[in-house]
Amino acid sequence: MLLDMNVTCVGCGYVGLVAGTCLAEQGHKVLCVDSDVKKINGLKRGTLPIYEPGLGEILDRNVKEGRQSFSTSLAKGIQTGEVIFIAVGTPMGDGGEADVSAVLAVAREIGQSASGGREYKIVVIKSTVPVGTASRVARVIKSNQRRPRDFDVVSNPEFLREGTAVKDFLEPDRVIVGLDNPSPRLKKTMETLYRGITDTEHPLLFTNTRSAELIKYASNAMLATRVSFMNEIAGLCENVGADVKEVARGVGLDSRIGPRFLEAGVGYGGSCLPKDVKALAKIMRGHGLSPRIIETVDRVNEEQKLLPVKKIKTLLPTLKGKKIAIWGLAFKPGTDDMREAPSLAVIKELQKAGASIRAFDPVAEARAKTLLKHVTFCNDPYRTLTGCDALIILTEWNEFRGLDKKKIKGLLKRPNVVDGRNVYDPGEMRRLGFNYLSIGRE
Repeated sequence: MLLDMNVTCVGCGYVGLVAGTCLAEQGHKVLCVDSDVKKINGLKRGTLPIYEPGLGEILDRNVKEGRQSFSTSLAKGIQTGEVIFIAVGTPMGDGGEADVSAVLAVAREIGQSASGGREYKIVVIKSTVPVGTASRVARVIKSNQRRPRDFDVVSNPEFLREGTAVKDFLEPDRVIVGLDNPSPRLKKTMETLYRGITDTEHPLLFTNTRSAELIKYASNAMLATRVSFMNEIAGLCENVGADVKEVARGVGLDSRIGPRFLEAGVGYGGSCLPKDVKALAKIMRGHGLSPRIIETVDRVNEEQKLLPVKKIKTLLPTLKGKKIAIWGLAFKPGTDDMREAPSLAVIKELQKAGASIRAFDPVAEARAKTLLKHVTFCNDPYRTLTGCDALIILTEWNEFRGLDKKKIKGLLKRPNVVDGRNVYDPGEMRRLGFNYLSIGRE
């Protein structure tokens, strides 16, 4: 089997676009399909619908070399694809469950498109889906076939971090492939698909589909648990005079624990952790189990998001009529993603208390404007501070670290800073005359 396989990625959002582009980079011929005409037309012109460092350069190269193309025709993608990735959105439903309606809609189309193209299809679920969805997709495809067609459904969850997604795909900690059919042909195809990516340091792990689906949720829930745990420890640090950064460093040096996801701050956000924690709790309740740890993790995170407001009130007891500067709107640096971003909760709570907001983010302004009302957006971090009674830092963009602190103090009406990401050194900030509050440090 040659390395250059015909691959279709259904969904040109964050996951589908990164996966499709990186698979093209490995030599496969990839057709990326999406129903959004504006998005597809933009991609054909080289305009990305997301901000992701390094993705644009790889995409441009593969398009020029004929390995990657874009279409709004799902039927075309189904007919030409040997391997069909489903990478559509699974947003959170009202009850916390993942909405898989878009996944099932694609499955119906695959079942109905029985004429033309290759006879055998491998359908790979890249979207984050509840346990049992692969089996459900297989049933939907089969029930919608006009005539029998051989196919297999594979669970292949993504583990991409926004801001480092290209590296995460090309140099993964592991690639999980869930198979319920022990067919050597299926296993060989998946090994070939990832041949340029997996090796002894980046292993490919085969499981059944239900294990693969649960690995995704369990991984994200574990990461979220670490974040919420350190945020609770940060509260204790403030009470006993400890420094949460020193505590995290000491804890992280334990080889059984490690340093990642031990940074205290204003909570996690984004498209994965909040949604997947709630979905896992929903799955557990559906099986008659009590998700006590998972529900506590979620509750701690929601409370943590509003901690900057609580802290600013110790410096400005009355917020009505006050002007507050916000640095950082995206849920983390390296992305323009505003989904579940702490900034949304903080700004709305400040506005509710009567404060006016001036905000800056190096890449997320356009998305923020669709989500936030009555906010003055500035194109420079210094300009944001003019006449403000306080500064709140909500995203740890690197460019904030090297700014002139004396200039910051001079621009603020009052030298109040609430550092929700522990960007600055408390001792230095206080020596410079700031009323400085951070997370988990004196």
